[in-house]
Parts: sequence; C-alpha cells; structure tokens
Amino acid sequence: MHTLTDDPMASCMVPVPAGTVDLRDDRRGTRWQTELQPFLLGRYPVTTELHGAVTGTGPAPATSSAEPVTNVSWPDAVEACNAASARAGLAPAYTRDATTGEVAWDRTSDGYRLPTEAEWQHACKAGTTGYRYGETDAIAWYDANSGGRARDVGGKAPNAWGLHDMLGNVWEWCWDVYDEEVYGAYRIFRGGGWAESERGCGATVRRRSHPTFAIDDLGYRLARSVL
Repeated sequence: MHTLTDDPMASCMVPVPAGTVDLRDDRRGTRWQTELQPFLLGRYPVTTELHGAVTGTGPAPATSSAEPVTNVSWPDAVEACNAASARAGLAPAYTRDATTGEVAWDRTSDGYRLPTEAEWQHACKAGTTGYRYGETDAIAWYDANSGGRARDVGGKAPNAWGLHDMLGNVWEWCWDVYDEEVYGAYRIFRGGGWAESERGCGATVRRRSHPTFAIDDLGYRLARSVL
C-alpha cells in the first residue's frame, strides 16, 4: 500500500474552516442554508500533470502540465479521486454499483473526493460577502482575458484563504445532483471558465449537465473531509 509520502497533492491541500452557507436556486426560487464542518480543498484545480500522475494518463499534445485538466466527465473525476486516494493510502470516498453504475459517497472516508457545492461556494467566498472575492481581471481567466484557452493554474491572485482559480479558468465539478425530479442525474459545476463571460464568473453561479458531459473548460478540484 502507498503511504502519504507518495501523495502528490498533500502539500497543496488548504484547510477550510467550518461555516454556514446560503444557497439559492433561481430557477425554482428557493433558498436554503447548509452548515459545514472543516474540510480540505486543493489550492488549485487539478492539473494535467496531477491528473496523469494519479490516473496513468498523459496530457493532450501541446498541453502545459500546469494547465487545469479538462474534458473530464463527472465519472472520470470520481474515478480520479479514488485513484488519488489509492496512491496516498487513503480509504476511497466512492463506490460504484456494478449493475446500476450509481455512485455512493462514504462520508466516513478520509479519501479524496469532489467538494459539495456548499463547500465549493464557502471556499470560494473565503469570508467575503460579494459576488466575487476580488476584481475580475486580478483573480480570473475569462473570455475577455484568457486568449481563448485554459491557462496555467496559479496565475491570478488567490482569495483570502489562499485558493487560486476559484473563479474563471475552468468550471469545476461538484458532488451534488442538481434537481433529480426534473433533470435526473445532472450534476452541478461551479466557478466559470476561460470561455465564460465576466458575469458568469461569480461565487453563486450554478450550472449543471449530464454527468457524461466533458468539454474544454470544465475540470475538477480535490477535497478531503477532516475526520
């Protein structure tokens, strides 16, 4: 079994404090609060280098190893989380039913996982109350400044908790189902991407798609529970 010394992500995990998160669904006109326990979140979106290290796959030709990995579906991200856990000797967070393909999250696991959308929003805001945690061009790659492509992580200013690229560069898959009654298995992603307008790069913006969706401005970020 691998030990934590084999964990390429360990030094890049940032402690996020407990808190209360106000969430809303503008389509349904609903609002709710979620109480969060402390957790860990990756300082950056997962890069092509890290994704390759934990999954055994290489980056696309001519892609920088420091760019966020993209074209990753939600199941791909889940499998990568488990692969990162296995490499680090941690208990896997997810199991998949061989018959239905349904993914279950073991909340007692200390392994790598996707953040919930409440965790993501709490971490993005980092104690601020506005739509963004800073001036857009200083913190985010988006359609007006990205040059039409993903950029190396960490090139823009972090938020107050030291997290980079929470807005812009790539959208990030979250754990949550969006609205099972209406959209079935659709999962949520957050944060805005390099092709998104400035308005779409906000801490409360929610998007969703089928879990098989994979595109060139959508990636993921690793989280871990603090048990």
